[in-house]
Amino acid sequence: MSAQDRYAALAQQELVTVGSGAGPGKGIIASIREISKQREMLSLLIRRDLKSRYKDSALGFLWTLVRPITQLVIYYVVIGHFLRAAEGTPDFAIYVFTGLTAFGLFSEIIASSTSSIVGNAGLIKKVYLPREIFPLASVGSAVFNFVIQLGILLVATILLGAFPISPELVYFIPSLAVLLVFATAFGILLSAVNVYLRDIQYLVEVALLLMMWASPIVYTWRMVKDALGPGLLLEIYTNNPVTLAVLGFQRTFWIAGHDVVPYPDLLMLRLGIAFVIGVILIGVFHRVFAKLQGNFAQVL
Repeated sequence: MSAQDRYAALAQQELVTVGSGAGPGKGIIASIREISKQREMLSLLIRRDLKSRYKDSALGFLWTLVRPITQLVIYYVVIGHFLRAAEGTPDFAIYVFTGLTAFGLFSEIIASSTSSIVGNAGLIKKVYLPREIFPLASVGSAVFNFVIQLGILLVATILLGAFPISPELVYFIPSLAVLLVFATAFGILLSAVNVYLRDIQYLVEVALLLMMWASPIVYTWRMVKDALGPGLLLEIYTNNPVTLAVLGFQRTFWIAGHDVVPYPDLLMLRLGIAFVIGVILIGVFHRVFAKLQGNFAQVL
């Protein structure tokens, strides 16, 4: 076949779009469809993140427990007993570890998602994949670590004779859902912004530290209520989605406090409203991500 014949044959071929056909302005539904087609790659990235984190480590995934258990020991001994925060808080160790487990999921998703695009720069510049798949892989690996820590929490409740069998278990799913939607929303946004402004990942570390101490983990919501009194400041503090989720986890797993420590009114309704707001934020922040992702390869 001559060159002219080959050119003629190529001219008859139907054009096929390579990569994203939706473009940088694609909607969230198109992105979900695209990611669903790449679910095997998403699973592969999650496994890669987990394996690379503990590669050549003797303890492997047990290292996921070192930080929260170390924090638990410090808070339990220093704050709980030296500063006497444990007074009036039964099963203080369970109380603290419950809050650390909830906040640990949120903070790990945010921190790892923020650096997910930059950390995969080599892959992004060479192969087309839906860019959202990288922060979502961070969500998946964080959920895996969360399940391990949740198992340790449940074992601790059994050892202390305080296994959470009560109607308050209904708070677990809404609280977990609030953590996941807000962490995913901000993870998607921050992963894109961090490509253009690398200081974001350091600001996130500071913000997460502040958020941890602004959440009722080593102190109770009642202490905040007594300090602030009824009013706007207390409502702002209480309706922070991380605070709501931590309170929901405590109502689920910390059964010693059911009849001792008060909780805000209408906690389930507050969680439901927070979840709806989180879902809306995912849509809004994805639009921002879609507009910024067009120049990822060039900036990286």
